[in-house]
Amino acid sequence: MPPIPKETRERELYRLFEVGLVLKGIDGAVEIILGILLLFTNVTDIVQAFVANELIEDPDDFFARHAQHLMNVTPHAQFIGALYLLSHGLAKTFLSAGILRGKLWAYPAGAAFFSIFAVYEIIRAIGTHSLLLFAAFCFDALVIALIVYEYRRITRRGNRG
Repeated sequence: MPPIPKETRERELYRLFEVGLVLKGIDGAVEIILGILLLFTNVTDIVQAFVANELIEDPDDFFARHAQHLMNVTPHAQFIGALYLLSHGLAKTFLSAGILRGKLWAYPAGAAFFSIFAVYEIIRAIGTHSLLLFAAFCFDALVIALIVYEYRRITRRGNRG
């Protein structure tokens, strides 16, 4: 466990750092669960059941119309999606846990890993004009900055873990 700062500003940043990493870890766990579900379910059947009922009730339903493209997912694409979610979720959870436990190696590894996906998010956000992706990028950029800040704070003080 890394040392908790004594100054108020430092404590507040540390608290934000912890909350961000806990959220990253939870997100990673959700990705693992979704990846496992993708391995053992058929997305087309699930989406078809959902979309059919919604479209009967309201043919102009926004979500149902946009979910229809998921009905054409091939088994290969679903498998690749499952592998992506599993690997990304495992890495996120593992790195977040390592950082929260104060493992010095996890700070640069986590910052690098999260940065790679943040670059991907911002490129996709610009290309698709997705506010959700832009928000995810902003959150990730904040967490990365806090990881780097905390790593520098720990190594400056000579606290090696």
